[in-house]
Amino acid sequence: MDVLIRTVLIGIGATALLDLWAMLLKRVFGFPLPNWALVGRWFAHLPRGRVLHEDITRSEPVRNELAIGWIAHYAVGILFAGIVVAIWGAGWVRNPTFGPALIVGLATVGCGWFILQPGMGAGIAAAKRANANTVRTLNIVGHTVFAVGLWGTALLIR
Repeated sequence: MDVLIRTVLIGIGATALLDLWAMLLKRVFGFPLPNWALVGRWFAHLPRGRVLHEDITRSEPVRNELAIGWIAHYAVGILFAGIVVAIWGAGWVRNPTFGPALIVGLATVGCGWFILQPGMGAGIAAAKRANANTVRTLNIVGHTVFAVGLWGTALLIR
């Protein structure tokens, strides 16, 4: 049970660091914050059998989509922390190293590129966006920050 609780805390901590990173990017460079309502809309349409949207902004809004988006955001962060623990075991939780966190952090870029972005209408790896290379770079950097959060949170709670 201790490992499960720690895994949840690691996922929450890493996701919170990613959110702080997004706020820093907004403040320093003016990048928009992630729109978790649209992510919530996408997740809420999944049980209805709708995975792909031409443009998620034009899809039917869903009640509580912002809350759904935030919950999904943190649930996915916890899931990714669980992947680190599932592969590297409880020993990683007791003695965390950066390598496994970075491997999972970078591997999870693929979830955005090949599932979420196409599903929301942005194309594979944001190919339909005018600023696709910027989005891709921010994805890689953001998931690296998430990896630092996995490792750092694990260090803090060990």
